[in-house]
Amino acid sequence: MDSVDLLITNASELLTLQGSKTPRIGSQMGKLSIIEGGSVAVSEGRIVAVGRRLRYRAETTIDATGKVVMPGFVDPHTHVVFAGSREQELALKLEGLSYMEILKRGFGIFSTVRATRKASPAELLKQSQKRLDTMLRYGTTTCEAKTGYGLEVKTEVKLLQVQRKLAKTHPMDLVSTFLGAHAVPQGMSAEEYVSLVIEEMLPNVRGLARFCDVFCEKDVFSVGQSRRILLAGKQLGLLPKIHADEIVDTGGAALAAEVGAVSADHLLRSSAEGLKAMARTGVVGVLLPGTPFCLMMQQYAAARKMIQLGVPVALATDLNPNCWTENMQFMVQLACLNMRLTPAEAVTAATFNAACAIGMQHIVGSLEPGKQADLLILDCPSYQFLPYHFGVNLVETVIKKGCVV
Repeated sequence: MDSVDLLITNASELLTLQGSKTPRIGSQMGKLSIIEGGSVAVSEGRIVAVGRRLRYRAETTIDATGKVVMPGFVDPHTHVVFAGSREQELALKLEGLSYMEILKRGFGIFSTVRATRKASPAELLKQSQKRLDTMLRYGTTTCEAKTGYGLEVKTEVKLLQVQRKLAKTHPMDLVSTFLGAHAVPQGMSAEEYVSLVIEEMLPNVRGLARFCDVFCEKDVFSVGQSRRILLAGKQLGLLPKIHADEIVDTGGAALAAEVGAVSADHLLRSSAEGLKAMARTGVVGVLLPGTPFCLMMQQYAAARKMIQLGVPVALATDLNPNCWTENMQFMVQLACLNMRLTPAEAVTAATFNAACAIGMQHIVGSLEPGKQADLLILDCPSYQFLPYHFGVNLVETVIKKGCVV
């Protein structure tokens, strides 16, 4: 009998998500490849086998009777490294002010930029480690981290360097995205800042980030300006991502398809034409239901329409000072209750498709031999409890690279 480091046995439901190696679309999103009474064998941080009644000698055995075993959540859109907080803005939201109106008053992102510029790398590291710890407790084992609270070369580089240290010192796998074009700094025109991003920032962040993102939105960066930034980043080896059509339909979804973006995120106002272009080119639509929830917006992204059109849908928290949540379980709940995803579609969106949105699907996102052993044990008998039993942490055990963390 072969030996392994860890054996998890007798899961009520083992959600393997075995299937297509590319982002799941349409009916594929509802197929979780569940093994009832399933087991997982792990050795040296990798999955050795999945199935029923696996026969191994194990250094550690966990009996998951009556519980769900599934891949760790992947959060493909966060702004986890920042300083300060903006709780005072809730009163402005309650008065009816929009995100852009709050921004014009000098609050919003500019408040966070001021705090983040002042914070030392050690302070940023300490605050971000705490947020990652919380994410891990709620079952997120891999995440993307964007910059965007520097809006100047020095601080944007500082944020990426903090992210690199977090990736080395924290159990979480962390993928970095450069989002220098998050807003237009006060005292500059959009064109002046676009030139700064392209000519000074991008060359300095090369090698520190995997992706280049831009906030393509009315009164922020136009489609033309966003295209220039993304193509310049692409020339330096940074794969494109885009904040698209969150507040108005600017054509961001179509731009994502045009530049070959890995993902387009938000998509609350995207046109059918833009979504069809994303479907044709395989751009992952990363939906962030926490954002309209905390902004008290009536409209959420049209997830059912996207799935019908063949857009691969993923979920993320959008963790940031304006949408402060580290909880991917809550995103699954909002996706089901406010965007009409089925529980199975939401699980796929929060695991495998989310991994695809940050280029990690060959390592994480499903439970298959050879993949990294990032697993969750949920204290519930069925995955359908994720949206059903809300407001609590259903994660009992988090296993990262084969170790209980």
